[in-house]
Amino acid sequence: MTQNTLRPEIRWAVDAAQDKQAIDITVLKLSGAFADYFVLASGRSQPQIKAISEAIERRLGDQGVRLMHREGKPGAEWVLLDYADFVVHIFSERARQYYDLERLWRTAERVDFPAPALPEPHTESRNDTIRP
Repeated sequence: MTQNTLRPEIRWAVDAAQDKQAIDITVLKLSGAFADYFVLASGRSQPQIKAISEAIERRLGDQGVRLMHREGKPGAEWVLLDYADFVVHIFSERARQYYDLERLWRTAERVDFPAPALPEPHTESRNDTIRP
């Protein structure tokens, strides 16, 4: 399994999470489980977790992928989006470490996505001043 061979709906979920600057995005291909895939992502704050989950729901909904069930209230450290064949888990960094789903499903095939590139800080030098 590679980034290029993922099912389209999995890729759409990953893309939506990346658009909201999710970190530590991982896809696990499960075998013999209640879902075929887990998509795991983390947010740095509760508003970001909410934004990530809403972006995924919107992107998949626009593509006709039906959400079966949602868990996690506003302010939650873990939001779960159940799409039957795959489940999206969006964690705070602390909750992700605590539940450690990657360890529980360590035999699963795994694809990790690189963290989003942070913009380089703009520094002005004294020679950059604008003169009339």
